[in-house]
Amino acid sequence: MTAVLRSKRGAPKGDSVLITGGAGFIGCNLAHRLASDGHKVLILDNLSRAGVEQNLAWLQATHGDRIEAIIADICHKETVETAVARARQVYHLAAQVAVTTSLVEPVHDFTVNAAGTLNLLEAVRAQAEPPSLVFTSTNKVYGKLAGVNFAAQGDRYGPKEALLAGRGVGEEQPLDFASPYGCSKGAADQYVLDYARTFGLPMAVFRMSCIYGPHQFGTEDQGWVAHFIKRALAGETITLYGDGRQVRDILFVDDLVDALMLAQDRIGSLQGDAFNIGGGTENTVSLLELLDRFPSLVGVKADVQFDDWRPGDQPWYVSNTGRYFARTGWRPRVGVDEGLMRLARWLSNARAVPADRQRVAS
Repeated sequence: MTAVLRSKRGAPKGDSVLITGGAGFIGCNLAHRLASDGHKVLILDNLSRAGVEQNLAWLQATHGDRIEAIIADICHKETVETAVARARQVYHLAAQVAVTTSLVEPVHDFTVNAAGTLNLLEAVRAQAEPPSLVFTSTNKVYGKLAGVNFAAQGDRYGPKEALLAGRGVGEEQPLDFASPYGCSKGAADQYVLDYARTFGLPMAVFRMSCIYGPHQFGTEDQGWVAHFIKRALAGETITLYGDGRQVRDILFVDDLVDALMLAQDRIGSLQGDAFNIGGGTENTVSLLELLDRFPSLVGVKADVQFDDWRPGDQPWYVSNTGRYFARTGWRPRVGVDEGLMRLARWLSNARAVPADRQRVAS
């Protein structure tokens, strides 16, 4: 853990950009972009996710002293206060990220996602010049989209309502937390919005769909696009929970980084609002459709088996990103085929690098 001195309450705003969970998949890509642009980046991460220590080593090898790491938990009050006191901007990405884990360890899930976020918000509120904050929430706050009827359409599901199918889910969709993960992230989501509105803090929320791209060490529980490609490359069986017709709008991580940084730039006009962020209607794919791409994508046909549906799974979720576009002009730029090819290339290269060289592999 990097040693730091605790700043006094009321000290001026710091000069670093703080990324909680900054060694994770999204955090690593965001830190890389920020450091490449000349920013000093402070990462707070407990390195609990498999593979993230490789991301951190790569960042430090690539950017040197522009990347500083504090190896600590988001729930550690004094460490979080110290980190926030040094920040002019905060990206809050640290989280327990798997629905399945939340079902087994709901108290841990709540502690990290809800209590950890509140801990961070209090640290921000305590500053004389509070840093701006963008929080990455999830589409799971909408549950199974109560009131929406779905029908199978070939290898995918879709809503029966044509208007919804054509535009995606907007922020007016009622919140309907499902699973402990949905509850913990939803609680954090609402706390961020309330602190922005009640205390006048410069904060906004992204309710994100499926993000994919380099530096993602996908598992069966989280990061399914990378997980599927990894299994196929290794010649291992892929398990589909449900019938594989589930549809998501997948968003390449570079596009998300664009959106995150733009939110910080425009935080004055976005303060206190939540935005659905994903690939949108132009970047949708079902699980079965993704697997159909594998012969051309990775050169192999995936071996597939099926199992029961998992709790909280949505048959279809596509983001309506129109609200964020209207406020900022942001649109995804990387299409599904290009994004999948770039991820597959990165995963292939990562597999080819010996373990003792993976610390600095790009």
